[in-house]
Amino acid sequence: MAPVLVLIAVGSIAFHLLSPWWWTPIASDWGYIDATLIITFWITGIAFTAIVLFIAYCLVRFRHRPGARAAYEPESRRLEVWLTVVTGLGVAALLAPGLVVWNRFVSVPPGASEVEVVAQQWRWAFRLPGADGRLGAANIRHVGEENPLGLDPEDAAGRDDVVIDGDLHLPLGRPVKVLLRSVDVIHNFYVPEFRAKMDIIPGTVTYFWLTPTRVGTFDALCNEVCGVSHYAMRGRVVVDAEPDYASWLQRQRTFAQLPAGRGQRRVAAQQTAPSDR
Repeated sequence: MAPVLVLIAVGSIAFHLLSPWWWTPIASDWGYIDATLIITFWITGIAFTAIVLFIAYCLVRFRHRPGARAAYEPESRRLEVWLTVVTGLGVAALLAPGLVVWNRFVSVPPGASEVEVVAQQWRWAFRLPGADGRLGAANIRHVGEENPLGLDPEDAAGRDDVVIDGDLHLPLGRPVKVLLRSVDVIHNFYVPEFRAKMDIIPGTVTYFWLTPTRVGTFDALCNEVCGVSHYAMRGRVVVDAEPDYASWLQRQRTFAQLPAGRGQRRVAAQQTAPSDR
């Protein structure tokens, strides 16, 4: 049994170092995430290897021998203190880098643009601010066939919002605050190349930020089981150079150009038109 444990420890290390399955090439400024994962691998890997090899040593050193008797020691204050200190230091070493990165992850830099990601079983939709630079109000009560994002038709700030029902495009090299909203159940927006993911909780708006660093097309996945078609909840995020992004943005429709927005404009016009009676 001891040789098998040694083989498991050595094989695990070799698999980690030689494995062809590794992270996708990063496409954002979140190299901090990779550094944190590497620290976690080192700490857990050392602990795993030490424990497995220690068990293998104990199997050999304390194996049964005729006439040998085990020493009875129900308590050992020295061992308990040692294990508590070492375990506490290990847990702190695991948590500290993550807390530092989390603080960066939700500290949006000044001047970052905004994009809203709306999750719904089992699809993604996106919204960008219009010329006024502000996203209009939204509420689940307004969700319908003509208004799938639930934008408030009476909020003037939302009329020029860009509503996207296809791929989301982001400009290269500009920080973006990603606002996340769900109209039904818990989802999770995850783009592996961005190293960025966040749960989307019904009734609240979560967020993170990133700066795209590489032009390309990347899969957006739901990383939280959200129903029978969870596996099919996929989208695409396209990172464009500035001229391509501007060209794409000009081709998008605003909320005012959609049926829900046009209907509200007609109602508003009828309410403000002078009566001929």
